[in-house]
Amino acid sequence: MQTKTKAVSKPRVRQDLTLTVIIPCYNEVETIEEVLNRVLAVGLANEIIIVDDGSVDGTRDVLQNIEAEGYPNVRVIYHERNQGKGAALVTGFAAATSDIILIQDADFEYDPREYPALIRPIQEGIAKVVYGSRFLGGPRKAMYFWNMVANKGLTLATNILYNSILSDMETCYKAFLREVVVNMKIRARGFEFEPEFTAKVLKQGIRIYEVPISYNGREWNEGKKIKWTDAPKALWTLIKYRFVD
Repeated sequence: MQTKTKAVSKPRVRQDLTLTVIIPCYNEVETIEEVLNRVLAVGLANEIIIVDDGSVDGTRDVLQNIEAEGYPNVRVIYHERNQGKGAALVTGFAAATSDIILIQDADFEYDPREYPALIRPIQEGIAKVVYGSRFLGGPRKAMYFWNMVANKGLTLATNILYNSILSDMETCYKAFLREVVVNMKIRARGFEFEPEFTAKVLKQGIRIYEVPISYNGREWNEGKKIKWTDAPKALWTLIKYRFVD
């Protein structure tokens, strides 16, 4: 007697969800055009918003040339003065119109070919927020030891304070439904955006989904901007938002 096997249903994938990629940019004259080309090559972004945060190295000339090319889904917003990554992202969030927002740095540390893995948990309805983790086994260029210690230390502090099990709180690659930030008041102006956003997501009761990504960290002489002084600011941000709204 043959027994019938029950078909396993596959999760429904929402291919109709639109995607906005936000690229905060400050003094990235050597990389911004190629980063944009890589994002375009993936072919998933319905909207690409580049927020130039007061660049003074010729980046604005490159961006003006990009605007002159007339890409239908690319928009450039200019800050008159440098305000910080957090401020650039807030500007981008306010301008975004798609269902999903994904943050992309303006250098070559993160690979846009990771986008399908980052947005799939959202498309399948199993997550509202997805982080790309550099510490879940994906290929990566060796990081500076003390940068790794700072990253892991801040992630540990996040897990203790917010009862989570993240492996990479400081990652750039954050993808999320736009509804998550519509009413979120973000006060960060610099790199403390990462802990503030994470804290406020977790305080909403949203569990963050992580996927492994590759990482090609750049050197200081290549324009890496985050400094050791940003670590204490990030820790204070985590502590502050644990106890205040």
